[in-house]
Amino acid sequence: MSFNEIVKKYPETNFLQSPEYGKMNELLNDKVITSDFGGKGHALMVVRNAKRGRYLEIPCGPLTDYEDKKTLKAVFDEIIKTGKAEHCVFVRIRPQLKSSEKNLKLLADLGLKKSPMHLAAEHTVVLDLKKTEDELLADMRRQTRYEVRRSMKQGITVTKDDSEEIFKEFHNVQSETAKRQGFVPPNLNTLLAEREAFKGNISIYVARTTEGEPIAYGMIIKCGKEGDYYEAASTDLNRKLPGAYALLWQAMKDLKAEGYERFNLWGIAPPNQPNHRYAGVTTFKTGFGGEVVEYVPAHDIILSKVGYLKDYMVESIRKKRRHL
Repeated sequence: MSFNEIVKKYPETNFLQSPEYGKMNELLNDKVITSDFGGKGHALMVVRNAKRGRYLEIPCGPLTDYEDKKTLKAVFDEIIKTGKAEHCVFVRIRPQLKSSEKNLKLLADLGLKKSPMHLAAEHTVVLDLKKTEDELLADMRRQTRYEVRRSMKQGITVTKDDSEEIFKEFHNVQSETAKRQGFVPPNLNTLLAEREAFKGNISIYVARTTEGEPIAYGMIIKCGKEGDYYEAASTDLNRKLPGAYALLWQAMKDLKAEGYERFNLWGIAPPNQPNHRYAGVTTFKTGFGGEVVEYVPAHDIILSKVGYLKDYMVESIRKKRRHL
């Protein structure tokens, strides 16, 4: 089955299950395995060689019929077999299933355990790009709409580029942003691998002042029916100027014009967690309207109890330290 056919059958698919994501991981020397489970679904699986233990990762997958218990068991039996063949301590998945008691029970009944760490954006905002521009503006919070219009009045410009130079510039600015905001950014090798693998469907957007000074940066990845605001960075000017608002509004318009149906803003804080790492951007992202989506959290299939216990302890401590 081609990836276009996969997207048609599973419209919830995003770039983390794409051939390009597989190529990106291979460029970083990680082993990638894909399977259609004998026509029962699709999964792109990455073997991660972490110091705390080797594991198999399936981000935003597997894609299958979660209502068909027979099919589901066959798919997960094959995943377990793959994990064991790769000598993994555990398998980590985060399906594209919205969080509900029914879906959480479904995963528990399969023998999965809630992971100590997240995998992909479990809480996010998704904008419906099938709406008109006027409708998208009307859906925004009043303050957000004001900032978008203020950016126009101030002459803030937004450009997009996929050159190696702009990716290196983005890396430098994001490293400084990470120091200010206390998060761990991707390294340059990862960014350049993403650029090479997704070329043609990945861009760095930059909002600039009338004098050409950079204010805000955003990495947009396009795949299937979805565009994703996957990475971001900003300069000190973003504290005073609405560069990030201009950037997202331009990205929304571009994706809509290109026929994409939704825009995933990729990561907000869970409800009632003011100290979460994403708390600072949650008000900004939710201001654009759209649907606040909560997916089921990452779950693990334990293949080695002793090895998994070590991993669980390390990741639980790391999660607390990083305010995740």
